[in-house]
Amino acid sequence: MGDLWLLFLLPLSLVAFHEVKGCLECDPKFIEDVRTFIENIVPSEVPGRDYLLERQIKEMTHISSKLSHRDKMLRVLDVQNVVNLRSWLKQQFEKLGKGTWKGAFILQGKLLEIRQNLESKLKETLKTFSEVACSEDCIVTEGPVLDCWTCLRITTHCFRGEYCGDDSREAESREIALFLILLTEAVILGSTLLLFHICVSHRRKMKAIRRSLKKYLEKKLEELMGMVEEKKGKDFGTRK
Repeated sequence: MGDLWLLFLLPLSLVAFHEVKGCLECDPKFIEDVRTFIENIVPSEVPGRDYLLERQIKEMTHISSKLSHRDKMLRVLDVQNVVNLRSWLKQQFEKLGKGTWKGAFILQGKLLEIRQNLESKLKETLKTFSEVACSEDCIVTEGPVLDCWTCLRITTHCFRGEYCGDDSREAESREIALFLILLTEAVILGSTLLLFHICVSHRRKMKAIRRSLKKYLEKKLEELMGMVEEKKGKDFGTRK
């Protein structure tokens, strides 16, 4: 079970910091073998040979990585199947090499056919393994298993969760719904706090204004009372 967590909790940034891999490319010798086979097929006097070799080698070696990274369910494959695919590809190259040279155009057509067959076989093999690994009969798988994204070998043969596509869309919908609920609650709470702050601030300002107004009125009243007293005193003095 520890290997299972290692597989799915491994940071995806690990892939970003390394060259993108696939089930076949995890073995560096795979690229070397493809290069050797194609170089042996193409005569040295062919015009534009270097460009032709690089293009065909690149297209042949990138099939696995493009296919594995399209879908998480195509991420894992047992090592024995990887070996079988390598052996099949080697047989195709050997068969092609035994034929007579008929030109670069014919060669490109035959290599395209090999690539299409390889992609089809690899996809079918990955899906078949995924179905077995996600089933109750997963223990029938033997030997180490390869994580084609990180090229790590693991001993776990039974998988669950996201790799098996278990309610991935429902889980994503739940996460989105939860996020929207939390966002709504945060907005409501923020609005309430802001309104409370405005009300408290307004109330304080009104108290301060009433206090200032009261002091002003008291002061004016005192001045008026003083003026009245002063006037009474003058009138009283005049009567005498």
